[in-house]
Amino acid sequence: MKIKLENKTIFITGVAGFIGSNLAERLLSTITNVKVIGIDNLNNYYDKKLKESRISKLRMYPNFIFIKGNIADKPFVQKLFDLYGPEIVVNLAAQAGVRYSITNPDAYIESNLVGFFNILESCRYSQEDGKRKVQHLVYASSSSVYGNNQKVPYSTQDKVDHPVSLYAATKKSNELMAHAYSKLYKIPSTGLRFFTVYGPAGRPDMAYFSFTNKLVNQETIQIFNYGNCQRDFTYIDDIITGVVEIMEKPPKLTEDQVPYHIYNIGNNHPENLVDFVEILQQELVNAGVLPENYDFEAHKELVPMQPGDVQTTYADIDELIQDFGFKPNTSLRDGLRAFAQWYKKYYFQ
Repeated sequence: MKIKLENKTIFITGVAGFIGSNLAERLLSTITNVKVIGIDNLNNYYDKKLKESRISKLRMYPNFIFIKGNIADKPFVQKLFDLYGPEIVVNLAAQAGVRYSITNPDAYIESNLVGFFNILESCRYSQEDGKRKVQHLVYASSSSVYGNNQKVPYSTQDKVDHPVSLYAATKKSNELMAHAYSKLYKIPSTGLRFFTVYGPAGRPDMAYFSFTNKLVNQETIQIFNYGNCQRDFTYIDDIITGVVEIMEKPPKLTEDQVPYHIYNIGNNHPENLVDFVEILQQELVNAGVLPENYDFEAHKELVPMQPGDVQTTYADIDELIQDFGFKPNTSLRDGLRAFAQWYKKYYFQ
């Protein structure tokens, strides 16, 4: 059964984040009379100015309400559910980053486990008589759950029992927790395993953004595993199109009568890290971020694999195509060009 998003109240947690802010803007600019309640704690994991600029852009829409708070605070979350009665919840609030999870594990337990538990509990209480029920919970998982699986492309049918970082372990835990709540309380839930999302106004800790910052500052970029890495880079606009399509279509019952599903959202086309850096360099020069005579070789260093990293990510998206007729189609060059042009405008003008 398809949910019409018109006139719906939609919760987006992590709304100041890269995916959250883009999703909110897409909904507010294309769906009639939709109401978006955005929640974020505006933490300092990366530049707060970037997060605040995303929120200020969203404030231009009269149907957007921003509430600053932490989803790990259970009374806060429950109060918002009672106050606004969302029909669709999109949980994108999470402590992100594989490497950061090695040095700051507590942040991952608080946000990714306790926070997600609070969202699930509030969805559960919404099913009680007299309340406006949550019709669909959509939440962010990650391609990191696949760990060092040797079989590629990664399929949602593959075993994912051996995470190589705490971040990955929390994301796998989210999938298990959601299944339990879908089974026990019939909350329709869909988990999305995102594959290396990139684009304008993205996350500064991601390679394309951090490499750009370092090159601009005449610093050396480190290319891990001596460049022998592949990533399934997926452009933000493609990701958002997929999320909106999925929001409208709660999962069918599984064989066990559970309204639950997991999808990969990736480009289905892994790119070698060395090729990716080459394209990024070209587009940064074309956009005027770096001069034409920039000495890239002097600012590159090939280094071993980092703890918690994986060599390849590659999404099998057959189910996404089958169920929604949707496939990401933005080329890496087009996506990095859009990023480079945004970077020039945001930081140089």
